[in-house]
Amino acid sequence: MKRSIALALAGAAVLAGTAAPGATAQAAPGLRFGACPQDVSQPHPQLQCANLDVPLDYAAPNGEKLQLLIAKSPARKPEARRGALLINPGGPGGPGVTFAGSLAGRLPAEVLDAYDLIGFDTRNSAHSTPISCVDPATYWRQPLPDPDSPQTREQNWQRAQEYADGCAQRAGKYLPHLNTPTNARDMDRIRDALGEQKISYLGYSYGTYLGAVYGQLFPERVDRMLLDSAVNPDTSEVWYRNNLNQDIAAQRRLGSYFDWIAQHDQVFHLGTDSGQVQAAWDGIRAELRKGARGALGPSELTDITFSALYSESNWEGLAEAVADFRLRGDDHKLVARVSAKDAAAENSNAIYNAVECADAPWPGRRSEWERDSEELAADHPLGAWYNSWTVAPCRVWHAPRQQPLKITGAGLPPMLVINSEHDVATPYAGAVEMHRSLPSSVLVTEKDAGKHGVWAVAGNAEVDRIGTDYLVRGELPSGNVAVAGHANPDPAAPAKPRTFDLR
Repeated sequence: MKRSIALALAGAAVLAGTAAPGATAQAAPGLRFGACPQDVSQPHPQLQCANLDVPLDYAAPNGEKLQLLIAKSPARKPEARRGALLINPGGPGGPGVTFAGSLAGRLPAEVLDAYDLIGFDTRNSAHSTPISCVDPATYWRQPLPDPDSPQTREQNWQRAQEYADGCAQRAGKYLPHLNTPTNARDMDRIRDALGEQKISYLGYSYGTYLGAVYGQLFPERVDRMLLDSAVNPDTSEVWYRNNLNQDIAAQRRLGSYFDWIAQHDQVFHLGTDSGQVQAAWDGIRAELRKGARGALGPSELTDITFSALYSESNWEGLAEAVADFRLRGDDHKLVARVSAKDAAAENSNAIYNAVECADAPWPGRRSEWERDSEELAADHPLGAWYNSWTVAPCRVWHAPRQQPLKITGAGLPPMLVINSEHDVATPYAGAVEMHRSLPSSVLVTEKDAGKHGVWAVAGNAEVDRIGTDYLVRGELPSGNVAVAGHANPDPAAPAKPRTFDLR
């Protein structure tokens, strides 16, 4: 897959907004940092935590409150401190506190020296007044219905209705206030509680859209902003068409993955071309349609495969599992890759649906959804139906839908947008549109790569250097640049440390 095309960084660097070294936060009366919840402190003992009350409804700021969990990893060198770096992992619904703790182990030393890292669980997620829409033990009992079969279509529509109804019944008072502009307003409450006049921000995936919305609402409060793996912010794409576009990107990436397996046939023995590998995968799906293997059915096979496309670090393990199943009848490795649908997963799914369903209008006619999925499935079958069922509750959502905020970038300082060329979750065209919508931004493209999440998490030294120069020194390339992608895994070589994956 790699062509290893590298374009030199052209011209002199330009400077982004700067702050004096050793800048200290003002008093933060709204936050009293102390011990974190045990499930945070055990894996991340360096974090300090605090709770922040924010309005349930910003139209009634003195009314009911809900509580957000905020985590901080203080700058390691107070004399070099330049401010607070808020971090969001995406989702929507990703656990921001634990993500910040994990990411701290990957960030460049200069960034750790210069910034207080601030993680936060967005409203109603993880530790921030969490919600759920269904009982995961029953609704998510695996195997789930086949996403592709016409025989299970009615069942999947019924499940979508059940999920939307469950959200209204269990979390109805929160739904009108679960959306990206409200998350952005929560971010500004965090900024104020930290005592910061401005914040810097690092957002991955959905976090790029959240950052763009924050910048649109509060441009004067942005210091530096790095948006990695960018959502397409075009108002006509949020969110229905963005989800459809994932299916196209996923099928292309699947072809690259199967090519890679075929190139290493001496290891996997699944075929010497991608068509033979596809046939092996199709054979497994056919077997699972005859009968599930424990929790593993056709839906789980699609989920495992779709998820593996987010990072090349997943490729070898899935190829081994497919080979064991197809060639030796051994399903243990494939079954072990099935993700548990526990309470935490249900909470993430609830927020994913709630925010996307409320952020923008969705088609209300079942026939339109089915038409689009059928058309996509003709050439992009992996995710066409699977991805539609993920957000199908939005067709019958029980809360108001907003018109997406138009992103213009007015008044924003220099910013950095990063994307891999073959990203599945946030297809590259979205990064181009994000850059176009933010005229003060520079776009860095990781060529011939497809990892979801690049800066500090993909092992690309040149991308890491650019991002660090920007966050620490305010230096940006003078124009858009393309950087050679990180290397694909070599299954015949000694194992290397895994990259840090967003999914």
